Amino acid sequence: MSLLEFISNDLSGFLYSHTAGFIPPPAVVIGLTLIALCLSLFAFRSSPKIFLLDFACYKPPSSLACTKEMVIQRLKMHANFSDESLELMSNLMKTSGLGEETYLSEGLLRQPMDTSRKAAREEAEMVVFGAVDELLEKTGVKGEEIGIVIVHSSNYNTIPSLASMIVNRYKLGENVLSYNLSGMGCSAGLLSIVLARDLLKANQNTCALVVTTEIITQGCYIGDEPSKLIGNCIFRMGGAASLLSNRPSDRCRSKYQLIHTVRTTTASSDLSYNCIIQEEDHHGHMGITITKDLLVVASKTIRSNVASLAPLILPTSERLLRLANHLIKSFHVANIKLHMPNVKHAVDHFFPHVGARPVQDEMQRILGMSERQMEASRMTLYRFGNTSSSSVWYELAYGEAKGRIRRGDRVWQIAYGSGFKCCSVFWKAIRTVDREEKNPWSDVIDEFPVVDVDPHSRETFPYAFEPLKSI
Repeated sequence: MSLLEFISNDLSGFLYSHTAGFIPPPAVVIGLTLIALCLSLFAFRSSPKIFLLDFACYKPPSSLACTKEMVIQRLKMHANFSDESLELMSNLMKTSGLGEETYLSEGLLRQPMDTSRKAAREEAEMVVFGAVDELLEKTGVKGEEIGIVIVHSSNYNTIPSLASMIVNRYKLGENVLSYNLSGMGCSAGLLSIVLARDLLKANQNTCALVVTTEIITQGCYIGDEPSKLIGNCIFRMGGAASLLSNRPSDRCRSKYQLIHTVRTTTASSDLSYNCIIQEEDHHGHMGITITKDLLVVASKTIRSNVASLAPLILPTSERLLRLANHLIKSFHVANIKLHMPNVKHAVDHFFPHVGARPVQDEMQRILGMSERQMEASRMTLYRFGNTSSSSVWYELAYGEAKGRIRRGDRVWQIAYGSGFKCCSVFWKAIRTVDREEKNPWSDVIDEFPVVDVDPHSRETFPYAFEPLKSI
């Protein structure tokens, strides 16, 4: 059945986003479109349904909460930064969109700062076990019911792996399929859902535990290269765990059903590949370089991903408009721009990766989203900072805490990061989700949204990205 899905998705992607090279006659294009739609419908109905039982986001203790000034002071004590670097980091934080109560790890708050392997391991155990413990308590699922474990952390790797750490802690079975992903960036939380889906299709009557986090204890850059200082300012402690199932009996107690996933990678382009890259500076200090091409690369990759997702979720009228645009451009009938699908009316809830304020602004501009649709993303960045691949789960938790998720609602998560990669996951709410006690927002949700996030937040971001050209 996966072959049918591959064929249908491949045809859809060709028809809606491939504008160079071979140009088929209109009748062939229409015929292939109908075939692709039929195959998609047949494959969707015939595939085993994948359900999201529940998820949990780790909320660190209040003792680890930090203001932006506290973060700057910790960095100042930890390394011999130049005055220029300290001023840049201070301005980056002021304009990043982060609030005054985000979280650092225990190691980064110790005196002196502890960035040892032991401290990083302690952070990993705190976040991963905290999220998984809460998730298993919420769902009531036992260890023997979990047949698949997928864990992602880009920067931090250890032996035994984080996946083995989970198998050991919860005494999972000897036949459990465990996968430890690394280096996949901020999109990996949703890429892990795609992997879980594929494994659940191949293994019947089981559950998949997916854990995504970024361990920040060893991620502090202590040099003076401006392109590597951004990470010190935006990344914060956090993580999330989700539990998926292919058991039909779990539908009645699940929150969401997985409907579509779309992956896009532009890593074959040197510009994309190098726009976020871990490397040493000329003094040997390790850091993550974020080049000035980031917004250009992100814009192109996101547009490609949305163009592939659009045929799967848009109403017929919008699909026909997209097809007409494709034909006009293919046959050079008129000189028109590539049609960007109007997807904002095809979803009820939109949860894009938080990134930082400039990335959020560009995402909003590309898709024409309203401030209400961007609310969860902006508030998550403000309250928890950039928790990397887990940020989209804090956003979904925000929507649930607000009591906005109703039965039948269409939920779109989209994340993007190094590679450059972009991944979309499209869910349908199986039931109305009431406010829950075990939610990282539960004690503060009535204080949000914060209208005036920060008087400095709308100032010019002090790191000049390359200007965007029309695509």
